[in-house]
Amino acid sequence: MGKIIIYTDGSSRGNPGPAGAGVVICDEDGRLIKKYSKKIGVRTNNEAEYEAVILALQKAKQIFGKEKVKNFAFEIRMDSELVCRQLGGRYKIKEEKLVPLFIKIWNMKMDFGKIDFAEIPREKNKEADKLANEVLDKGEQQAGLFCF
Repeated sequence: MGKIIIYTDGSSRGNPGPAGAGVVICDEDGRLIKKYSKKIGVRTNNEAEYEAVILALQKAKQIFGKEKVKNFAFEIRMDSELVCRQLGGRYKIKEEKLVPLFIKIWNMKMDFGKIDFAEIPREKNKEADKLANEVLDKGEQQAGLFCF
């Protein structure tokens, strides 16, 4: 079983406000596989963090295929203590708006092999953070998904 490392970050300007998600997918040796960023509408920062994880799982399944994702171990790294600990089952979800996002991720996880959520310092998540913010800087006329 190979390991895939995914860095995610969500950004909201205004909380709630215009929001973006950034995803960086790497192999276990840290080599870049793909980067994505996406405008996600008006969200709180916590919603944007969840949306980034959803985007990561969608893109991982797209890249590797439905069958292969069952054979990989995925480590999803993020700098959001709240979201990481909620997804790991250590924190309860008190914000009603986050429940559907949690359920969506929980259901998506069924298609994958092993998935671990890891909390990392902000300085180790710079690339995903940059992507989440850059997509907001691009302007409304260029809304959508960007991959690199």
